[in-house]
Amino acid sequence: MRISRTRRRAALSMAATLPLLAGALTLGITDASADSATGGRDALQGTKPAWATATADQGATADSGKVAVRVHLAGRDAKGLAAYAAAVSDPQSPSYGKYLSAAQAQARFGATQDQIDRVSQWLEASGLTVTGANQHYVSATGEVGQTEKAFSTQLRNYRKGSRTYRAPASTASVPAALSDAVLAVSGLDNAPHRSSHDEVLPPPDAVFRNSGPSSSYFGSKTASTLPSAYGAKVPYAVKGYTGKQLRSAYGAGGYTGQGVTVAITDAYASPTIAKDAAQYAKRNGDAPYRRGQFSQVLPDDYTKTEECGASGWYGEETLDVEAVHAVAPAADIVYVGGASCYDNDLLDSLNKVVDHRLADIVSNSWGDVEANQTPDLALAYDQVFKMGAVEGIGFYFSSGDNGDNVDSTGTKQIDVPSNSAWVTSVGGTSLAVGKHDTYQWETGWGTLNAPLAADGRSWAGFPGAYTSGAGGGTSSTVKQPSYQRGIVPDSLAKANGKTRMRTAPDIAAVADPNTGFLVGQTQTLPDGSLGYDEYRIGGTSLAAPVIAGVQALAQQAQHGRPIGFANPAIYARYHSKAYHDVTDHPLGADRDLAVARVDFINGYDAADGLRTSVRSLGKDASLSAVRGYDDVTGVGTPASNYVSSYRRR
Repeated sequence: MRISRTRRRAALSMAATLPLLAGALTLGITDASADSATGGRDALQGTKPAWATATADQGATADSGKVAVRVHLAGRDAKGLAAYAAAVSDPQSPSYGKYLSAAQAQARFGATQDQIDRVSQWLEASGLTVTGANQHYVSATGEVGQTEKAFSTQLRNYRKGSRTYRAPASTASVPAALSDAVLAVSGLDNAPHRSSHDEVLPPPDAVFRNSGPSSSYFGSKTASTLPSAYGAKVPYAVKGYTGKQLRSAYGAGGYTGQGVTVAITDAYASPTIAKDAAQYAKRNGDAPYRRGQFSQVLPDDYTKTEECGASGWYGEETLDVEAVHAVAPAADIVYVGGASCYDNDLLDSLNKVVDHRLADIVSNSWGDVEANQTPDLALAYDQVFKMGAVEGIGFYFSSGDNGDNVDSTGTKQIDVPSNSAWVTSVGGTSLAVGKHDTYQWETGWGTLNAPLAADGRSWAGFPGAYTSGAGGGTSSTVKQPSYQRGIVPDSLAKANGKTRMRTAPDIAAVADPNTGFLVGQTQTLPDGSLGYDEYRIGGTSLAAPVIAGVQALAQQAQHGRPIGFANPAIYARYHSKAYHDVTDHPLGADRDLAVARVDFINGYDAADGLRTSVRSLGKDASLSAVRGYDDVTGVGTPASNYVSSYRRR
């Protein structure tokens, strides 16, 4: 399970690498200065989306139309911010671990009041109405004609797929006198259209249950009466792993995450999360929550609840909270909810974490495909991640649930924001935990589904159709960061051309729903009442909070010193025994693996019958988990001594 942000915007521009401090990392970042403008103006690169082509042009946007924009502020010393963020994150740098407080980071790199005032005055002088201003952006609204004048571009309507959206006909710009103040502008295109009315959160989604039979641990119950697959009888899918099994599989040892705070960002907020999390912990052997151990920071109002499927996010929050607590039972958890699933609101949630340093580790189980990202938003996201890095905050993003995305989009591409060089991209595996919670093996997560034939003697169309798998691959927009050099093979780094590019993921954990996690949540029952129930779930939405929990254990192991932006430390351990080197054939090149599943057709009981299928493991579209680094599992999954490798000597 992984939530999409419902964004439909254009592709990022090519990235550039800034020179950093001596001995520090170099990271691929978006280039905000590739375009130029005339007449004493500074161009804002990438403001014209790639889909706004001449052939898609549907004519000028009416002058009376309304536009809402955010002018993202550059802050003080953007290059210095990137350099400092890299230096404090690099174990080889003398500045490693010398983090700033939130107040120090803002004073050194944040926007000045003068920048806010100058941008606000310019917008108002252009006829726009300033609707908000803070240390990150100035927001404003106005008519199309006023906006065109302010940003020196014409707004036109363009066909994108089956719909029509507004976008600039040329690169937007701002007065050259504001070049030091403006990072980017978003909102000139309206794909999709924004709404602004307040809404009430809907009730939970309809109940979902697993029918069984199922295994209590991998292989505990064999589907002996069902047809063989790959020449052998296969086990039933696990009921859903619990914290005890995951902690054992990933080497938690005696660490609990004590003294570490993990933040989780999603949209909206489950109205029953505290009660559900407490009940789940009690039923499944996790430590009870201490008073104040779990808290929430929520917006005043919610928007776009129908468009974003608000109730679907309840399960996402529930999974994230329960998975982090299961792996790191003593860590504090703070949930920071967004007002909607749109970028502006998700950015606001991330900024809250950084502005107030609410956590050491941030787990994020949402994203979109790279083709839908725009340079303005890439710059805004990276600025948050870099500010977090200088404060010792690490961001972890799920890599996606659609493999190479060809099946879902028709184009091979990776996901955002996990493509950022400043975050840890978390891929996914199928995990076998055996009797006595013993780690057996993992494959890359990629599923083929074949139903039971009508006569019950074979699997129809075996091995079946691709359903889902861990996201991964090579970025088209972000250059290879230095921490990946010499580790990511050129066959992946140069998959899109001669230039080495950012490759995802960086690390991985269990994600396959067929070897997934047991989660407990209040849901809407068939009679319309609400009730607590438990079900198995997966996706890189599971892998991200699991890794966040493991990182909380690792931070405790190094006596509470924040790990911060973790990729340099993660890749520095590549040649050690810190990782399980995951492949798609852990039991031998000629041994394919699968599990059997029985599901309720209606999702909650047997009234409408059962559906039986075989699910092949390690079949992730065009992506493969192989020896060494790969684009399904990155450097691998945490092994028994990963956490202990962070002990300070």
